[in-house]
Parts: sequence; structure tokens; C-alpha cells
Amino acid sequence: MNRIDRLHAILTHLQSKKRVTAQEVADRFNISLRTVYRDVKALEESGVPVIGEAGSGYTIMEGYRLPPVMFTQEEASALLLGAKLAEHLSDESIKKHFNAALFKIKAVLRSTDKEHMDQLNDNIAVISRLPSDDSAGRFLVDLQKALGDKREIHIRYQSGQDAVTERTLEPIGLCHYGQAWHLIGWCKLRNGYRDFRVSRIQQLQILENTFEPDAHPSLQEYLQSMINTSELQEVCIRFTKSMARYLGSQKYYYGYVREEVKDDQVYMYYVTSHLEYIARWLLMYTHHVTIESPEALVNIMRELTEEVRQHYLPVNA
Repeated sequence: MNRIDRLHAILTHLQSKKRVTAQEVADRFNISLRTVYRDVKALEESGVPVIGEAGSGYTIMEGYRLPPVMFTQEEASALLLGAKLAEHLSDESIKKHFNAALFKIKAVLRSTDKEHMDQLNDNIAVISRLPSDDSAGRFLVDLQKALGDKREIHIRYQSGQDAVTERTLEPIGLCHYGQAWHLIGWCKLRNGYRDFRVSRIQQLQILENTFEPDAHPSLQEYLQSMINTSELQEVCIRFTKSMARYLGSQKYYYGYVREEVKDDQVYMYYVTSHLEYIARWLLMYTHHVTIESPEALVNIMRELTEEVRQHYLPVNA
């Protein structure tokens, strides 16, 4: 990237956030701090109102805006691909906003790039074998607003087949795993952090009450702490390729995250707090499955297979 392009990219980056540190700019563009200082000075000399705060970072004076951004063909194509994925991972309201944003992006493209986008749109598809979970998404827009504004929410939640509870939460994040959206929040009823499957929320109200941004860990910190405290564990399971093709949608029911294919083996990764559930599911695949980790799951499988062996031992006459 030449310096002119880098200066434009740095300005765009500065406008994308309330405050940006010099180290953040250096890391993103793989340049030294000294180069960052020189580039920011060049922006100031060209008339850009950059405000530097010692020990805090840079901000752009309120009211200053760049002219309409010109996207590259690659950037616009990446956003189109994101829109295709959004159709399967979000609700109708999110799709509506995403498509509206995509139309605005296409409006500033060159004619040749618009034709390129139209061609791509007809030749990219995302196919999911899982049933659509439309109920999961009707609250995604409201949840994003509550998260951004640090506002409490009140929900009516179906915690079991017939159990419905009322909860007041301080939301800290949305997480998509196991082919479903989950809300992580501080539950005032239980006085602790809880994981709520969004599709089980029957009603949601954003309250006027706010909470301090530092009152809770970030979503990434929370998820890491769950793994560290063994409430959530990563599981790696190796299937033969011939067996993996018959799993169908079953593989998504236990916290499925991703998979890797190596030679004739398929490595599947899960995040779960219920190792025994996975163990009982894996019993049906006998020698076609191997548990790579954790060892605790291997031990559970040994106990279960021993129970089966004892159950079918011949009865002495």
C-alpha cells in the first residue's frame, strides 16, 4: 500500500471509532509508531481536524465527514458474500437492514462493478440442511440495540418444555454456536451469568435502566473464562469420511463449531458443557469414531461401554 492509500485508509479507520490509539493503527497497517505519528501529522497539515489526546488516542472533530466512500470490487464482493450468509444466520429484520446497506453500497459503485455484483449475486448460494429458525431472529435487532446502549432488558423465556420464566438481564453479548443464536447476560433472578437461546425468548422489552460498560467482562473474556473453568469444553472428534457423510443434521445438536478434512478423516470440533450427552450420541458410531480430546470424554465413553457390556453378559443358569 502506497502512502496516499494508507493515509486515506487511516482516516477511514479514525472515523470508524470514537477513539483510536496509535498502537492500533500501527498494528492494522503493519507500520511503526513513528510512521503513525508522521501520517497523522500529514493528515492534520492537509486540513483534517485530528484531535490527539496524550495516553488516550486520536479522535476526529465532531461533524467532519469524508465524501462518499468508494469501495473496491473485492470489498463489495466480500460484503455480498456476507449478505448471503446473513440470510441463513439472522432474522427478517436483519436481512432487511443488510440488504438496504447493500443497495447503498451498490449505489456508489462504478457501472462495471455494479455489473460484477449482479453477476455474482446470481452465482452464489448458501444451502442449509437445517430447518429455518425464524423465531430465533425476531429479537436480534432489539438485542443489538440493548447491547450497544448498555440497557437492561426484560424477557419472557421458555427454559423447558413447559417451564416459562420472567427474567431481567444485563446483556453482555450475542454468540452464534450450535447453529443457534445465544444471548449471554447477567440474570438478576439467578444473580449470575446465564446463556439464553434466543429462539426460546417469547417476549422482550428494552428497559430504561442502564448499566456501566465495565460492570461485566467482555463477551470474549466471558467465553474464555467458561472454557477455563470447564463449564464449557472444546471437544475434538474424528470420524472416518465414509461415516461422516451419514451424520446429517445430527452433528449440529451438540454444540458443533467447525470441521476439518484430513485425508480420509473428518475432525469435528464442538463446544459443550455436557460431555455425557455427546458420549451417548457417539456410542452408535462404534469404531467409526475416535475421540481426540478431552480425556474426560474418553473416560465417560469407557464407563458407558462397560455398562453396555455388563448389561448384555449371558445370564448364568
